Amino acid sequence: MFVPRPCRTVRAAGGGRRAASCFSGRAPRGRRGTPAAGAAAEMNRDSFAAGERLVSPAYVRQGCEARRSHEHLIRLLLEKGKCPEDGWDESTLELFLHELAIMDSNNFLGNCGVGEREGRVASALVARRHYRFIHGIGRSGDISAVQPKAAGSSLLNKITNSLVLDIIKLAGVPAVTSCFVVPMATGFEPVVIENVLEGDELRTDLKAVEAKVQELGPDNILCVHSTTSCFAPRVPDRLEELAVICANSGIPHIVNNAYGVQSSKCMHLIQQGARVGRIDAFVQSLDKNFMVPVGGAIIAGFNDSFIQEISKMYPGRASASPSLDVLITLLSLGSNGYKKLLKERKEMFSYLSSQLKKLSESYNERLLHTPHNPISLAMTLKTQGEHQDKAITQLGSMLFTRQVSGARVVPLGSVQTVSGHTFRGFMSHTNNYPCAYLNAASAIGMKMQDVDLFIKRLDKCLKTVRKEQNKESNVSGVDNYDKTEDVDIEEMALKLDNVLFDTYQNSS
Repeated sequence: MFVPRPCRTVRAAGGGRRAASCFSGRAPRGRRGTPAAGAAAEMNRDSFAAGERLVSPAYVRQGCEARRSHEHLIRLLLEKGKCPEDGWDESTLELFLHELAIMDSNNFLGNCGVGEREGRVASALVARRHYRFIHGIGRSGDISAVQPKAAGSSLLNKITNSLVLDIIKLAGVPAVTSCFVVPMATGFEPVVIENVLEGDELRTDLKAVEAKVQELGPDNILCVHSTTSCFAPRVPDRLEELAVICANSGIPHIVNNAYGVQSSKCMHLIQQGARVGRIDAFVQSLDKNFMVPVGGAIIAGFNDSFIQEISKMYPGRASASPSLDVLITLLSLGSNGYKKLLKERKEMFSYLSSQLKKLSESYNERLLHTPHNPISLAMTLKTQGEHQDKAITQLGSMLFTRQVSGARVVPLGSVQTVSGHTFRGFMSHTNNYPCAYLNAASAIGMKMQDVDLFIKRLDKCLKTVRKEQNKESNVSGVDNYDKTEDVDIEEMALKLDNVLFDTYQNSS
């Protein structure tokens, strides 16, 4: 991991020429001026010198230069703590991870562990899956603390937090000062404020929020919990106004920014809210914003000491997997690669919106007008006949069995109890939305072929549902929506959907 000096050719004893080591025997100055650095440099110098007895010195010199280019990237990362503009190749990434992993005690040669948590792994496959980072991160009572048994994992954690902070600034919140990656977050008991309908959109009822603050009293409110990213027709909360209310009332303000990092509009709301009022912390998912496996989150804010206090509340040591996943991803993409993904997502949102609008109009439905939601879209499902609820749920089942994931059908009148609070109109963000609808979202990583395939399959499903309704209603005449489909195949598919009907309802 330490930067070598440039290779140089020197005259060897006996008149021959040999490649000098990439590493100086003297410890580097400054940040790297430690005994460990000097020892590492000496080790590499001796190793390369030994290699010259087996392979041509010219080839060793070439290999030395190649390794130096990898280590140069690693040095820049450690010195600057920012996401590199251009992504790393896999060989640099694996070298970096290997160098970190061998700093953890479970990978020490001759290590003798006699505690209950010594990084022992029964399966070699599991060890390789985690790049042999076994000890986790943090200590009991502070997830950000350095773990004495795992210097490499601790360094990985610090670097990951630094890279994520850099990306949050790049995504639109330059005022953010601190953040950390956490494997999980806990919940609390909410007092729910109903949204208000404005056109097609569901928006924050500021008067109701102010009235509830006065009713309960600021001293009896733990925090105001607002949201940026949500399913249409709900749109991001009025963060600036809520932030002002919180600042004036002395109430902490926490923002659920679940998949908002990928949206410049959501990030701008957070930046502005913190500028004009109070936002103490905002929380976002790793998987939804950085295309990594489910299992981690980022807690960020504008006050270093407050974020550090949150990190000290984590109960025990934590898994390093989320940090490892996002570190690998960001180093692979680089900041330019991530910005490209953000740009492509915006383009796909416009494309999905136009295609869904065309399709909805062909079925006498419409795309709900939700201009304040930058990620999610909703299409009405008003014309599904007298058995509307059954048809809507059946549509969801059909999409599910045709491998369309992420689309949500939202019928009217669903009731669900969560943590003792009963939600009427569950999934629709309000007790009585005017119509049933279908959701689709343009999230980071979506491609044009995903949109095209979704529209094609949704079109087929809508045709089949309409056809079935016509049969039940004994409607005669030519089916205007059945121009290209094979009737027998669609009827077989419909039977399969009916068989899996209950499965879909349970999964919903």
